[in-house]
Amino acid sequence: MKKIRKGDQVVVICGKDKGRQSSVTEVKDNGKLLIQDINVAKKHVKPNPNAGVEGGIVSTEMPIDASNVMVVNPATEKGDRIGFKVDDTGKKVRYFKSNNEVVG
Repeated sequence: MKKIRKGDQVVVICGKDKGRQSSVTEVKDNGKLLIQDINVAKKHVKPNPNAGVEGGIVSTEMPIDASNVMVVNPATEKGDRIGFKVDDTGKKVRYFKSNNEVVG
């Protein structure tokens, strides 16, 4: 079970986009994340008529390491650390370490 999942609201804690909030669009196996409108780079793309790809300069989201983001706690609207615990039903859940609320 990963601490950060697809759809989580996160805040960037270091780098050029420090302080910006957005949601996770994809979690890669190597511990990297794709976050909507964060870490955007301009790539030069060659045209490929067979695939229907136009050439030019395209803005794409680049992966960012999971250690550079924190999940946003809705109660405080700030980044918070995540932990794991077993709830009353015996299910493993994620929770915010600051106020022990379960991540929704």
